[in-house]
Amino acid sequence: MTENTTPLVSVVMPVYNSEKYVAEAIESILGQTFSDFELIIVDDGSQDRSPEIIREYERQDGRVRLLRQEGNMGVATARNRGIDEAGGEFLALMDSDDISLPTRLEQQLRFLQENPDIGAVGVRSKMANHDLTVQVGINAGRRLHAPIVLSLFTGVVALITGGLMIRSQPLRTVGGFTDGLRYGEEESDLFVRLLVQTGMRFANLPEILYVQRLHDSNSSSSGASRAARQAFAYQRRIFSALWDEVTDDTLMRFRRLRLQHKLNWSERRAAKADLQRLIESLIERQMVDASERPLLIADMNRRLEQTSPRLWQKICHWRRHHFGSGKWDEAVRLD
Repeated sequence: MTENTTPLVSVVMPVYNSEKYVAEAIESILGQTFSDFELIIVDDGSQDRSPEIIREYERQDGRVRLLRQEGNMGVATARNRGIDEAGGEFLALMDSDDISLPTRLEQQLRFLQENPDIGAVGVRSKMANHDLTVQVGINAGRRLHAPIVLSLFTGVVALITGGLMIRSQPLRTVGGFTDGLRYGEEESDLFVRLLVQTGMRFANLPEILYVQRLHDSNSSSSGASRAARQAFAYQRRIFSALWDEVTDDTLMRFRRLRLQHKLNWSERRAAKADLQRLIESLIERQMVDASERPLLIADMNRRLEQTSPRLWQKICHWRRHHFGSGKWDEAVRLD
């Protein structure tokens, strides 16, 4: 990026006491195969060496810019500060303890340029331990818009926020993240407002292009406990975009579906009715298109099958394997 030119992509990374990992996060962005970007790092009142480390990168590379906040204002406020300062047509989010693999920005930008109907694109990610020596798991979110939206309302991780690239204009239209929300609530809140206010469509690339680092600071039991206590109240607010009222029983069934708890027949029937109502509401509110109903039904059936007794899951698998490719199987392959 030459002086006085506006980069095509702005990368926004909030930082708070990340001295152990922030250098690797920065280097993973500076090492991208796509280079026309600015990296805006918002230090959210760190009390460790994070600002000092970032300043060194700022001196070495003109694409890096450090903004500092007085006191710890929260990740939503920090991200909004970076968004306000960003000049790019596309905005990529990045977390200060994670790693973006080298072709992440290039592949996301190409996808958005080739798919003008998509407003934001995420990636699949792998989770690793604190020093990245042990892979813990894969976050393999749904690829297509409709199943992503269904996941959003049922509390399933639909988009890895730190690995997201989004068009800047609709993000500014909705005012960015809502200040004061924490424990991931600010992320789902943003996605729902983008759906409602701008009609944004989402996607995930199939490639693993992001590494989420798990460590004591971002996976503490106290944080998880607080998040769990707030989950019902927050999900209730999410559903206010669709329904006048959502019952505790429905929210509990969605939670059990998310955790893949085994359900008895009556519980599964009730969960199916909840999901069918949700699908029709999403179509009615034009958050998904009616033509995407088969995808949503296929996704619903997958979720319900995961809650079935193991023997029934084996029967379903055998049936799909031996009886060809109806609409259910076709929809599964599409996602």
